Amino acid sequence: MSKDLPTPDRPMRIGTRGSPLALAQAHETRDRLCAAFSLPAEAFEVVVIRTTGDRVLDRPLKELGGKGLFTKEIEEDLLAGRIDIAVHSMKDMPVVQPDGLVLDCYLPREDVRDAFVSLDARGLGELGRGAVVGTSSLRRRAQLLHKRPDLEVVEFRGNVQTRLKKLADGVARATFLAMAGLRRLGAADVPAHPIEPRVMLPAVAQGAIGIERRADDARAEEMLAAIHDAPTATRLAAERAFLARLDGSCETPIAGLAEIEGDTLWLRGEILSPDGRRRHAGERRGPTDEGARMGSDLAEELLGRAGPGFFDWRGA
Repeated sequence: MSKDLPTPDRPMRIGTRGSPLALAQAHETRDRLCAAFSLPAEAFEVVVIRTTGDRVLDRPLKELGGKGLFTKEIEEDLLAGRIDIAVHSMKDMPVVQPDGLVLDCYLPREDVRDAFVSLDARGLGELGRGAVVGTSSLRRRAQLLHKRPDLEVVEFRGNVQTRLKKLADGVARATFLAMAGLRRLGAADVPAHPIEPRVMLPAVAQGAIGIERRADDARAEEMLAAIHDAPTATRLAAERAFLARLDGSCETPIAGLAEIEGDTLWLRGEILSPDGRRRHAGERRGPTDEGARMGSDLAEELLGRAGPGFFDWRGA
């Protein structure tokens, strides 16, 4: 393998979005590969690729399409050989990869929780009736309205600093971010208060980083195997099977979380109507190697309870 390792003269190209968080994730991937193979940082080149989701910031995500918003252009460059591997936030990833690409490497998962962020409140209980809360996530919107239908929810996109400025400007009194992103950015100064999953179940695969490669790239396969985290893969197998059976995308309010307790996998999932009025939740426990079956089974149960047209925006 040593003769095939990347060098500063022939670096391995790591494709990523250009946000501060995406770059932090790409650098974490690079650093893990450097440590695993005793390579200098110069043996890797981080290649920034702008995606549709990055270019269009003035429209809600639901108007732009599904999860491919943040991956399509990166995957096109990977297939074309312009990059060697691609680093993704797993909560942005479609459940099916394009022909010729494989997603079988996950880094150790970070904090899965959502964070309540406000300049003057520590939680939903401190928000008065009619308070304005900003979020671009349909899941968070639906969960929020389910708990507090009296609140006004407005569209809120942008990076951490952009959202904090919007709070300072009075656009909204509170918003939500992922704890994983704040930790990876080292953003200890952000007034963030973690929300336990029993209160707000996170997005499927929240806090997880996935690294995609070409199916025929043996070098990338071998190198990525050295930094792969098996427990994260076990958890995501259940969560993404749940999402796949629900045909989930950025347009549907779905939450799911799998946790490992000894030899047992505990999967929780919920689906909500876009207006938050209706919610169906359930859970499964079973052997860790049966996560995919558990995910599909739980999704079937919730779909049966919800009935047809549950996610239809026209009913919101």
